[in-house]
Amino acid sequence: MAAAVMLIAALTSGAVWAAANAVPKEAEAMVKKGVSFLKTNGKDKGYAEITSKQSQFKDRDLYLVVYGLDGKVWAHGANEKMVGRVLIDLKDVDGKEFVKERVELGKAKATFWQDYKFTNPVTKKVEAKSMYCERLEDTVVCGGVYK
Repeated sequence: MAAAVMLIAALTSGAVWAAANAVPKEAEAMVKKGVSFLKTNGKDKGYAEITSKQSQFKDRDLYLVVYGLDGKVWAHGANEKMVGRVLIDLKDVDGKEFVKERVELGKAKATFWQDYKFTNPVTKKVEAKSMYCERLEDTVVCGGVYK
């Protein structure tokens, strides 16, 4: 009986849930891996790999996106239909113009974290998200974690 209680406590604890979701260190590592891949293999191959359904740049709820500094999506690991679209005016559920903010941060900083709300591809629910981004030439390469 005690073992069953401990198992239930473990399964419902935040520690087990956190293991199922990506954490900030993993997002930073994934972005750095993506930037390296893009530098080594070029934009065409890199964007295709990031967007691919079998991408090496997807892990649970973590995936990469690449935005141009004009708000154009060059690669999107969760939704290939976004590729090629200019989403500079896109807002989250709270009205935050997160793409515009991301582009402005990308112009001003080499690396940064950004908070907004977005649909989690695993849960299909809108959740708070923190996105880690690195500027690469005229783009920002980003990967985020859901809180």
